[in-house]
Amino acid sequence: MAATDPPPVRDVRVRPMRVTDVAAAERLSSAAFLELDLRTATRDAPDPGPRSDGRAELWRQRTEHLLETDPGGCWVVEVDGQLVGFATSLVRELMWILASYAVRPDLQGHGLGRALLEAALQHGRGCLRGMLNASSDPQALRRYALAGFRLHPQLVLTGPVDRSLLPAVRHVREGTTGDRDLLDSLDRRTRGAAHGPDHDVLGRELRLLVTDRAAGSGYAYVDPSGVPVVLAAGTRKAATSLMWEALASADPDRPVEVRHVSPVNDWAVDVAVAARLSISSRGFLALRRMKEPAPYIPHPTLL
Repeated sequence: MAATDPPPVRDVRVRPMRVTDVAAAERLSSAAFLELDLRTATRDAPDPGPRSDGRAELWRQRTEHLLETDPGGCWVVEVDGQLVGFATSLVRELMWILASYAVRPDLQGHGLGRALLEAALQHGRGCLRGMLNASSDPQALRRYALAGFRLHPQLVLTGPVDRSLLPAVRHVREGTTGDRDLLDSLDRRTRGAAHGPDHDVLGRELRLLVTDRAAGSGYAYVDPSGVPVVLAAGTRKAATSLMWEALASADPDRPVEVRHVSPVNDWAVDVAVAARLSISSRGFLALRRMKEPAPYIPHPTLL
């Protein structure tokens, strides 16, 4: 064993996640991602902070949703009987998606993450495509590349929304559950698989905007800050209208942060330029056997 190798970890057990694991997995997730954010934050970025109580509750609800729809895709790893890592994944039609994945920072480098990812990937055996959002963590990126994923850098669009710059937007309305077939059709067209049961979660958490015209259809789920958290459209024009309508609901005194924009979605960059938002790079969209979806902004975990 080389001097730089970590000491071996004994009594390791990878097992299916249970509902009773969700609270511990959320705490581990919060600590692991805060450590990563602190380690990778740029000088001009705001100081990372712990996950809020509200976001923690949403994380638990989404994970319980995945345990209901995809119990075979949710796994934990224990060392000496203590939960030290987890992976949650889902299959929608012929698409496998890694939703969340973390190992306790002091135990990384022992092969625990590899074992978790292998277990989660088994849930997607037979799927034609794969998709996940990745941080800039070098070990995780290497693991995804070895699993056959191609890494596409993502952009983040940030800044206050100047209301004097907002254009008039027509033909965008509030969405309803009656729009589900349209939403799933747009998902299949842009990313190759419908969100299906995930619309129940997205609809509870977020505001739904829809445009449905012969010239182009689309939808966006928008958070209370005015950020489109997921967006799918049949045309660039429809996507642009939805983005502007989402930004119109932003508080002008608080900056927005639109994440997970891949460069192929240059319509979103055009909106950012017109709105005078800052553009920077953060993280990767990892794809297997599929091209970058467009016009599309993926959900952070349900993609």
